[in-house]
Amino acid sequence: QVQLVESGGGLVQAGGSLRLSCAASGRTFSSYTMGWFRQAPGKEREFVARINWSGSTYYADSVKGRFTISRDNAKNTVYLQMNSLKPEDAAVYYCASRLKGVEYDYWGQGTQVTVSS
Repeated sequence: QVQLVESGGGLVQAGGSLRLSCAASGRTFSSYTMGWFRQAPGKEREFVARINWSGSTYYADSVKGRFTISRDNAKNTVYLQMNSLKPEDAAVYYCASRLKGVEYDYWGQGTQVTVSS
């Protein structure tokens, strides 16, 4: 069982920055692929970014060049640095983990990001 707890959400003006954190329990964190997803009101959840065990990253086109995902295995934490935020980035952001396959096994409770124009 892996528990994920997100933090760092809040209200920011367009063009501003936020850094989200996701703290994970468990002793094999370094082996997990960690992902960030988001869901805006009335929309389906969408993929934002992921980082695998080796540090390889992948981003949705909508955030490429603005968001950076990173991990600190010593702290069992994954981060999402969000720069140049736009109103359309507003959503509840979730982190998730997977060990094998393509489906994410564990999800956090989410953290709200609000971007004012």
